[in-house]
Amino acid sequence: MSLRDMNSAPGPRVWAVGALCHAVADALDARFNPVTVRGEISGFSRASSGHCYFALKDESGQLRCAMFRRAAGLLDFSPRDGDQVEVRGRLAVYEPRGDLQLVVESLRRAGQGALFEQFMQRKARLEAEGLFDPARKRALPAMPRSVGVVTSLGAAALHDVVTALRRRVPHIPVVLAPAAVQGANAPGELVRALHSLYALEPAVDVILLVRGGGSIEDLWAFNDEALARTIVQSPVPVVSGVGHETDFTIADFCADLRAPTPTAAAELVSAPRDLWLGALDLLEERLDDSLGGRLDVLGQRLDQAAGRLGRPSNLVARQQLRLAHHAQRLQYAMRSRRERLAHAPRALAADFPQKLERAMTQRHDRLERMALRLRLLDPALVLQRGYAWLTDAEGRAVVSAKQLAPGDAVVARLADGEVDMTVSPGGVTGTRPTRPR
Repeated sequence: MSLRDMNSAPGPRVWAVGALCHAVADALDARFNPVTVRGEISGFSRASSGHCYFALKDESGQLRCAMFRRAAGLLDFSPRDGDQVEVRGRLAVYEPRGDLQLVVESLRRAGQGALFEQFMQRKARLEAEGLFDPARKRALPAMPRSVGVVTSLGAAALHDVVTALRRRVPHIPVVLAPAAVQGANAPGELVRALHSLYALEPAVDVILLVRGGGSIEDLWAFNDEALARTIVQSPVPVVSGVGHETDFTIADFCADLRAPTPTAAAELVSAPRDLWLGALDLLEERLDDSLGGRLDVLGQRLDQAAGRLGRPSNLVARQQLRLAHHAQRLQYAMRSRRERLAHAPRALAADFPQKLERAMTQRHDRLERMALRLRLLDPALVLQRGYAWLTDAEGRAVVSAKQLAPGDAVVARLADGEVDMTVSPGGVTGTRPTRPR
């Protein structure tokens, strides 16, 4: 039987592997693409090329996915294992391995599209009403006497805020208004917690509204419209510290100030105690100096008044006062002088190595510049470019043809030696070979 007969014989078609993979890919493209799939991310990795690879799975199946650098650059969040997502792409066959894979063209959190659209609509409406107007927002108090905190009792954000406040301003009391920060009841509890702080007597000076990070669903309570209006009605500044730095909620836009994290919110309202203690020490020194100067002036006026009384003892008393005054000033001056002298050696010892090294560096740089300038002035550099230096029999430089007459002896100094020459009516001719230098 010939080869032609074998190919025409009845029976199943025999495929080449690559051809079959290509045919399956064409069938998938015609039957399914483009396709949208929902599932959980597993084994997510980002290659150095910028391409992302992961698996999309649910309880009954798993699908390999590849997201190339161009599509990955459009992501507005960092995918992680366990995220529920919706991906849109094209089913294909990776022919070198015969693997079925989904080439992802876009990726978003599952359910985020509807929530995000609702968030944008609510944000636009409240912004049009003026709730986000920067002109109505207030500056934070420099030295709050008390701080109110609204968050959940079990939230990590509460621990972060309390730790930061205890470290920086342990003397400032903190008033906690607990409320759920996630779930259907959270918006109402947050509103009630804020109102409870508004009603306090005496009132707190600033309020922190805080919660840790999470998905848009986890933070949805802070997008509530009633909560937004309650924040705007606050009699004291409100700082919003909800989620991470990349998370934004309606509460952030309504608050007087947004902090990227709960810890940052606590730090914004609590200048370190050491800073204020240092300022108090400075004020104390200025008060002492001012009081001392005032006492000196009053002492002088008292001396003048005593002198005008005309009593014989006034002169003695005046001199005693002056003596006491000078003694006091002398003691103060000696004490100040001793303190400055005590600090001077340490300051000198600390600065001397750096000053010496800087001075040596400057001198070295200056010597290098001077050496360079000297090298540039070296006539030998000019001779190396093909020029000659002519001198007469007495060694004087010849700078003009008028200095020479026929029969005069001249010496031409070149870069590598000298040539003795004689001036002739037709020009200069050499008389001896070059003498190397």
